[in-house]
Amino acid sequence: MYRGYITDVNGIEVGHAQDIDAGTGCTVILCKQGAVVGVDVRGSAPGTRETALMKPGNLVQEAHGIILTGGSAFGLAAADGVMKYLEEQGIGLDTGAARVPIVGGAVLYDLAYKDSKVRPDVEMGYQACKSASESLFEQGSVGAGTGATVGKVLGMRSAMKGGIGTSSITLPGGIVVGAIVAVNAFGDVFDLGEEKIIAGARDPESGSFLNTCEYLLSGGPEPASFIDNTTIGVVATNARLNKEEAHKLASISHNGLALTIRPVHTMVDGDTMFTLSTGEKDGDMLTIGCAAVKVTAQAIANAIHFSS
Repeated sequence: MYRGYITDVNGIEVGHAQDIDAGTGCTVILCKQGAVVGVDVRGSAPGTRETALMKPGNLVQEAHGIILTGGSAFGLAAADGVMKYLEEQGIGLDTGAARVPIVGGAVLYDLAYKDSKVRPDVEMGYQACKSASESLFEQGSVGAGTGATVGKVLGMRSAMKGGIGTSSITLPGGIVVGAIVAVNAFGDVFDLGEEKIIAGARDPESGSFLNTCEYLLSGGPEPASFIDNTTIGVVATNARLNKEEAHKLASISHNGLALTIRPVHTMVDGDTMFTLSTGEKDGDMLTIGCAAVKVTAQAIANAIHFSS
């Protein structure tokens, strides 16, 4: 049944955990049966886990979970909670001596939002797994989107709230493509249909949108030295992809970021997209790629809509 969530892809589960008072959290995307995995890192300030093994040509083909988390590099500790949960379920790559869960991840910087001393940890990652299901889930300022903000060319004083959003599309033949994206961008977020800013840096005096790209090109005062950015997400599909195709789909999905976030893939963003393929149906990569761009862009818009 189509619901417009990444969990429309059979076998994909999503769970959140967060500390609202501290302004941080994490979101886990589980595929307990394993899914062919791909990744593409475009931002220049990434914080990631297990992305090397996801590249074509390396041994491991499937992942069992992806963690999207706040807390900057500290937040990668939440992946250990995902590992713990999956091991308890007997899920992982059979190495003979043990089953090792393959858990990828990426972080966003939310330390400047509220309490920088509180970050996602093992327990928070574990709790996110316990809450995970194929059901509908909350969007906006929750999970990895709890402390997300956008439009930081003048620093946090000009920023607006970001968040986490999801979207999906069902193609002819029953192929489903879904996305979940945590939006914590340096730049502004544009509405794809109307070409207008829906969240971004505001002029401190007038309150109107600055338009970050135009501000930078105009030679205005030097932008704030802020590294607290990064948009991270997952595209999942029930289409049967090999590892090379999964890697390519992760790359294509970045077009959804480029259509909605400006500027994107900057030196102060760590923009990273993962792909999970559950391999139920044969499909055409051209069509699946177009769908990945659409659902990624819509997930970004939903992250803003549900955070406002």
